[in-house]
Amino acid sequence: MNQKNNISYQEGAKIHPNSYVDKRAQLGIGVVIQQGAIIGPNVVLGEGTEVGPNSIIQGKTTIGKNNKIYPQVFIGLDPQDLKYRGAETEVIIGDNNTLRECVTINKATDEGEKTIIGSHNLLMAYTHIGHNCELGNNIVLSNSVQVAGHVHIDDCAIIGGCLGIHQFVHIGFLAMVGGMTRVVKDVPPFTLAEGHPGKLRGLNRVGIKRSGLIESGKLDLKLLQKNWNTIFKSNNVLSKSLENVMQDDLDFASKKLCAFVKESISKNRRGPMPIGNT
Repeated sequence: MNQKNNISYQEGAKIHPNSYVDKRAQLGIGVVIQQGAIIGPNVVLGEGTEVGPNSIIQGKTTIGKNNKIYPQVFIGLDPQDLKYRGAETEVIIGDNNTLRECVTINKATDEGEKTIIGSHNLLMAYTHIGHNCELGNNIVLSNSVQVAGHVHIDDCAIIGGCLGIHQFVHIGFLAMVGGMTRVVKDVPPFTLAEGHPGKLRGLNRVGIKRSGLIESGKLDLKLLQKNWNTIFKSNNVLSKSLENVMQDDLDFASKKLCAFVKESISKNRRGPMPIGNT
């Protein structure tokens, strides 16, 4: 270990002398550990990842390349679950994520389970990710989003600030949830949800148009709107409306919407978030 300008360098990583890095931790080339940070023995940090001042990363935690972790971020600490009995569980985080100030990401509850964050996500300040959650890629969680245990958030979802997501909720691909929404049921892909209690307000048209799916031929907006209307606005019960739509030839987007709604009905018998005024 060498020192230069009050910074310690160890195996290609840059470690502030007023931080603590367990000698068993694995640090990739270009990792930066800033003042006051604590890195536990079972932590793996990929190349170019930067850990901000006074952050704590513990437990069996694997973080990929080029992540930017701001001050006071806590990753891999015990879950806030009364059922937790000290099992060896994990946190796995991908590449190129930005975790802003005071983000917390808890490890899973039972033996062998994982909390998983994908790549290219932005978790803004004071976001909490509970135990056993699974987040995909290219997701934005705005300030003070509180995500309970066992929540799934699919790729490209955007979640507004100052809201809570109930345990076991599933938020679909390219869905958008407005700020301060009460999220207690599943939010289907391509949809816009808002309100207290949360209700579906229609399709996330802005997000769809920006996604490139229309140009790629994977999404026919008129067809998706037609199928949306059939599923959520007909006088039939939801399962019957879904059955009617699935009899037709569907593109990628409509298949994804139908598969999500079918799974949501089967999973919790409550189905997705109800529709409101559009």
